Amino acid sequence: MPFELPLNDQIINTIGITSRDPLAVQVTNEQGEVLAGAAARSFGEWLLLDTLWVSEALRGQDIGSKVLAEIEAMGVERGCKKCLLDTLNFQAKPFYEQRGYQVQWIQQDYPKTGCKYFMVKLLSE
Repeated sequence: MPFELPLNDQIINTIGITSRDPLAVQVTNEQGEVLAGAAARSFGEWLLLDTLWVSEALRGQDIGSKVLAEIEAMGVERGCKKCLLDTLNFQAKPFYEQRGYQVQWIQQDYPKTGCKYFMVKLLSE
């Protein structure tokens, strides 16, 4: 049974959205080993990107770009107009900026001395 975070009645009654529906992309080799992937949820007109991962040995080969584009396209098919993600200062901020994401908010001193960037991209109008 998949794990789900229930939406409380106040949220449902206020905004009329009843679920956050999962989306996933997975890249595997012939042996079935996972090489890259992404996990997200659609929530109203938003795609909430939780995870994007590429095996370290395959980085720099445009696989992350393709996985990101695929999960964004899946979100658009569900009616998502924007995508929200977060990344830490030592992670993938330049990668996302090169693909149209813009920093909307920075959480300083996270988790201790670094920072966390909350980034948004317009997927469709």
